[in-house]
Amino acid sequence: MDETQVMDVAKMGAGIGAGIVAIGAGLGISKIGASANEGIARQPEAANDIKGNSIILAALIEGVSLFAVVVTLLIALG
Repeated sequence: MDETQVMDVAKMGAGIGAGIVAIGAGLGISKIGASANEGIARQPEAANDIKGNSIILAALIEGVSLFAVVVTLLIALG
């Protein structure tokens, strides 16, 4: 393989990686939302605590997914 083919494979891998990260983040946040709604339905008096915790967890997932997308972009451009 010459250098251009290696770069093409790296860019393809970075694109696949970014797609997997987006899917994983979507699945994680949807699981948090579903669990939070179920928890609020079961125990309405704890709604504020559940909402706060779910927002923090969603922010953590977004941070990790953003980091992964940046890494894949660095691979593609590097």
